Amino acid sequence: MRLQRSSRDAATLIPRLTEWLAAQLPADADPNLTLGSGIDSNGMSAETLTLTMNWREAGEARTADLIARVVPAPGDFPVYESYSLPEQFDVMRIVAETSAVRVPRVRFLEPTGDVLGTPFLLMDRIEGLVPPDVMPYTFGDNWLFDADPEQQRRVQDSTIETLAALHGIPDAATTFAFLDPQQPGDSLVERNLNRARAWYEFSVRDTGPSPLVERILAWLTANLPRTFSSEAVLSWGDARLGNCMYRDFTPVAVLDWEMATIGPRELDVAWILFGHRVFHHIATNFGFPGMPDFMRAEDVRATYAKHSGVQLDDLTWYTMFAALNYCVVFLRAGGRQVHFGEMERPEDIETLLHHKSLVEELLAELGA
Repeated sequence: MRLQRSSRDAATLIPRLTEWLAAQLPADADPNLTLGSGIDSNGMSAETLTLTMNWREAGEARTADLIARVVPAPGDFPVYESYSLPEQFDVMRIVAETSAVRVPRVRFLEPTGDVLGTPFLLMDRIEGLVPPDVMPYTFGDNWLFDADPEQQRRVQDSTIETLAALHGIPDAATTFAFLDPQQPGDSLVERNLNRARAWYEFSVRDTGPSPLVERILAWLTANLPRTFSSEAVLSWGDARLGNCMYRDFTPVAVLDWEMATIGPRELDVAWILFGHRVFHHIATNFGFPGMPDFMRAEDVRATYAKHSGVQLDDLTWYTMFAALNYCVVFLRAGGRQVHFGEMERPEDIETLLHHKSLVEELLAELGA
């Protein structure tokens, strides 16, 4: 299933990108770019291109396989209201410098949009497998679903170990202070909630309001956490299996940092649990068995405590926060399909919320 992300012809970008790279590389590098395919099974937020660059340096021929992340054009129904590629570039660079977490090497950043019309960054391409989002890995017929239970557990445990290592970067509130949400609020949690609220309000301009989202927002606002299991950490933001690349069932790259922030550890742990729960829920709604024994909360919490030394607080609030953000993702992704003519605009915009019945169950349990 191919979902359109851009109205641009990627091939037309290559001459401009090649000319720009010639100015970034040493004199007489004479770079040559070859465009590969886009990436269609994962990620909705940015245009992603695969490239091979050949150039000369110090008298020797060099080759690098690259990924270009390009901010969507304003007219292409972007998922986010704003994209800060400099922040993403710096996060990946600092994570690589300060931890053992494996992230792609970032090489070039063009933040102005003068070259391709919108900003972009170039990073090394890493070989590996990614659990698909489209269709979700829980539907079957993919490497993760078809793996045996021991291999699936290796994926689960190694991913949570990676998450704990990411959260172990010291003094995150200072090191990553540039990720503190630029929103009102007395705490990081409140500022992150208000960032999500602003994202929803941006979506409303195109999709109209969602009563379900507004119920979630009301509950989150009324039940804002006041105590935390530990000091603030670097939060990956979109902590999902589909944002990791694997070899031998262990992560070799942590990808997609658009939603990175600082805040409690629970933000990421609840997010990764809820992400799998959503995909399992969607699969069972279509009559598939899903993966009920994978990414169980009790197992994930135990593995996280083992590798981090931290016992997490109750995840209820953070689970509902993940549910809120998934709502906005689905609204924006569905709205983009309407924009590109891949589906008719539904009469009820909440039909785009593929996890609606799951969220309603959670709200009912909370009496909200």
